[in-house]
Amino acid sequence: MENKEYVLAIDNGTQSVRALLFDAHGNLAAKAQVLIDAYEAPQPGWAEHDAEGYWQAVCEACQQLWRTSGVTPAQVRGVAVTTQRGTVVNLDADGAPLRPAITWLDQRSTQQLPKLAPWWRAAFRLVRLDGTVRYFQREAEINWIHAEQPDLWRRTAKFLLLSGFLNYRLCGSHIDSTASQVAYIPFDYKRHRWAGRLDWKWQALAIRRAMLPELMAPGSRIGAISDAAAEATGIAAGTPLFAAAADKACEVLGAGCSAPHMACLSYGTTATINTTNRNYLEVTRFIPPYPAAMPGAYSTEVQIFRGYWMVNWFKEQFGDRERQAAAEDGSGQSPEALFDRLVEVVPPGSMGLMLQPYWSPGIKVPGPEAKGAMIGFGDVHTRAHMYRAILEGLAYALREGKERIERKSGVPITVLRVAGGGSQSDAAMQLTADIFGMPAERAHVYEASGLGAAIAAAVGLGWHADFVGAAQAMTRRGKVFQPQPAHAKIYDQLYRRVYRKMYARLQPLYREIADITGYPE
Repeated sequence: MENKEYVLAIDNGTQSVRALLFDAHGNLAAKAQVLIDAYEAPQPGWAEHDAEGYWQAVCEACQQLWRTSGVTPAQVRGVAVTTQRGTVVNLDADGAPLRPAITWLDQRSTQQLPKLAPWWRAAFRLVRLDGTVRYFQREAEINWIHAEQPDLWRRTAKFLLLSGFLNYRLCGSHIDSTASQVAYIPFDYKRHRWAGRLDWKWQALAIRRAMLPELMAPGSRIGAISDAAAEATGIAAGTPLFAAAADKACEVLGAGCSAPHMACLSYGTTATINTTNRNYLEVTRFIPPYPAAMPGAYSTEVQIFRGYWMVNWFKEQFGDRERQAAAEDGSGQSPEALFDRLVEVVPPGSMGLMLQPYWSPGIKVPGPEAKGAMIGFGDVHTRAHMYRAILEGLAYALREGKERIERKSGVPITVLRVAGGGSQSDAAMQLTADIFGMPAERAHVYEASGLGAAIAAAVGLGWHADFVGAAQAMTRRGKVFQPQPAHAKIYDQLYRRVYRKMYARLQPLYREIADITGYPE
């Protein structure tokens, strides 16, 4: 390994930070991982994390990499960062965090909203967007901090996403990738730049342009590793730092899905289905596509918030046996791996147990009143049926997302590649192929988001001519799971005759529940 060259991808996810070394062919040469607490909840619904803790985890992961990999920092030709989306950090004039980072899982909101000009209010009422705009304002962390912590907001010199914060710590400049800008911020999702001077977002959000970083496209060199960062991480000072993208966008690229007929299914904390388009395409009306990890491209996404988080919820609530067995086994096998046995003892369709995975409401799809539901219980059902129903419900919801993307784009999806934690489960992969009725391909590396960041660095270094060529050279399909016709037939009937009707039938009851209990607000 001593003569090889690598790119270093730093992937700051919700549950861990990974330092990953990839070569020019997309092979994962070495990995170091540092687990982090997902968040702290000072109040119900809040989700915060020590911003310095993120940086310390990055430093620890890098230092661990040099100790264990046999690779020296001198072999690293470039660095790129990918992070969880929507986690924000306030910095003072000296670059120090003023408060804990508010993570993407946070559910706080404010009713103290900046006032829009009368003509904007009238225009939004005319096109029935006034509710959507108010939702945007209420959910924006910018407005909550401005309203609830005004002194702290006055001392805020820079308001950054986690990606921008880590880039700053690595190179000393306030520069971030255009493809990392997924949050309640004044970003122009069509042109991939900060919103124009007269855009309504500058009135809707209590922020000034000077508080935001400069933006550069994926693959651009945004700086070099500073002396201070080199001392903390062990990365050689002067190593180029390149713009990458947010973790989901990088995951799509790292799975090789660089064209609209290829869908990346992500079984992560948020479950998503994404395609990459050169055309601006709103799968849900007035909800913009996010920036793709390829410059100038769009990621058409349908997401199930807290998707594969439900597997962790099941583990915590019902997985004591598997957790104990994994702890006593001594082989390093995870409790999730043992859950595959639960899936295997239950027939397709979970004997009529059906899950609607709306554990957290959405602005439009599903509506803000949505709740999760599990119907069809009988005395035959066990926790094994419940676990399989969770996996099936997520796959049903993502199949629905696939069909929405196809209707909007007019492009049939013919390739389905699966990434994220859930992709490591053979049972989940087979179930996915059966529910979608098409082959489900596993990405060739589990660390697909890290590979996407590495692709951006490889293009920036000139190892490959462009992103399409880099994706072709550095990604490939892994194991392929073929649909089983008998199972696919059962699932198709359950999907069409039951699942697709569940939300419409239950929606009035969700509204009544919200009216009676006040949750969700």
